[in-house]
Amino acid sequence: MKIVIIGQSDFGKAALEAFIARGESVQAVFCNVERPGAKPDALAAAAQAADVQVHRFASLRSQDAHEAMQACEPDLIVMAYVVQFAPQSLLALARLGAIQYHPSLLPRHRGPSAIGWAITCGDTHTGLTIFRPTDGLDEGPVILQKSCEIAPDETLGQVYFGKLFPMGVAALVEAADLVMSGRAAEQVQDESQATYEGWMHEAEAQVHWAQHIDRIYDLIRACNPSPGAWTWMNGVKTRLYDARRIRVHRFHDVAGHPGTIASITDKSIAINVHGGRIELLIVWPKGGAKMPAAEWARQCGLSVGQEIGTAPADSAPGR
Repeated sequence: MKIVIIGQSDFGKAALEAFIARGESVQAVFCNVERPGAKPDALAAAAQAADVQVHRFASLRSQDAHEAMQACEPDLIVMAYVVQFAPQSLLALARLGAIQYHPSLLPRHRGPSAIGWAITCGDTHTGLTIFRPTDGLDEGPVILQKSCEIAPDETLGQVYFGKLFPMGVAALVEAADLVMSGRAAEQVQDESQATYEGWMHEAEAQVHWAQHIDRIYDLIRACNPSPGAWTWMNGVKTRLYDARRIRVHRFHDVAGHPGTIASITDKSIAINVHGGRIELLIVWPKGGAKMPAAEWARQCGLSVGQEIGTAPADSAPGR
């Protein structure tokens, strides 16, 4: 089977290696244009090491991209972690079309930050979908799906790297076999069940301490490791990573107003919220490095009862 892979990063690399290990003929990989000073792309580096041709186009709509794809004469295009728009005119150049990986159970959580939104929304299960890409974002017919649990304390990184990453690589290979053998059954997505969310960027990752404990805790999990949920502490933008949820059940257990510091120990900072306290274990203050929350509390002079989350008057967005 002659394959072209469109993708990037470690997931694209793992897909490339899986198809090569099976003895498939990977004709080329199509990656994003490399930005000056950026870390070398893992898929491109792996392709070069395997003597597989690498193409980089600013747009996959371009004539050059179409000509390069046509020259490959692929049986199948495999889309593994794709952030560029791939038009139908390009994908139709493969004899058997294309298959694409998406880390949610489509049609739920269409969009680029699907895992993070699933955790933020409090979902207890998620999964992956291999589908036929169309010009609509994540809207094509489904070939196969695999599901997995989101445990109550799992972070985005744990769900992705521990579950959806390895499951996704195996599912791409399985779907390719189904397509190649003519056994792929395509199921049209149910639009009445569809949801779409955009990128989880800075505005979405900001913690609002007046919200309920579950919402805040889920947001911190959903942004770990990237982009990192954040708040202001003594005028410093501080990203929040490892955390624990501590529920309270009686009025006399409440230690203060939401958004105030309940306690500072030798390991953590606990913040009062509706429903309990969020115990912060690892933080990353702007201009510094990741560190234990208690160490940061000492460095910036935090104290019990102090309110956090208020931006300084001259604050600017972004890290």
